[in-house]
Amino acid sequence: MAKEDKVYINMCWLREKVFDDGGSVINCAFNVEELQKHADENGWVNMVIKKRREPNEKGYTHYAEKDTWKPKPSPLDQHQSTSGQEPPKGNDDDKMPWDD
Repeated sequence: MAKEDKVYINMCWLREKVFDDGGSVINCAFNVEELQKHADENGWVNMVIKKRREPNEKGYTHYAEKDTWKPKPSPLDQHQSTSGQEPPKGNDDDKMPWDD
């Protein structure tokens, strides 16, 4: 299977601030119109935030990539979608006391 090209979320910025106590926060901004272009059928944009090797000239320390990973359907999912039947139920020995 061919590896997909990376899709960068370009209209954003991410800048990490590290505090003296070792804590940190990442301030960020995303352009809504660009995110809408990357949204899936449910309106979600999955992304991966990665740290840059060096901050750029504007001090941005991280960048965003669209997460294009999708799980492979399991054999059980394929069986359910093709047969239209539910998987077999366990026998009465599998019941827990609160399953009555």
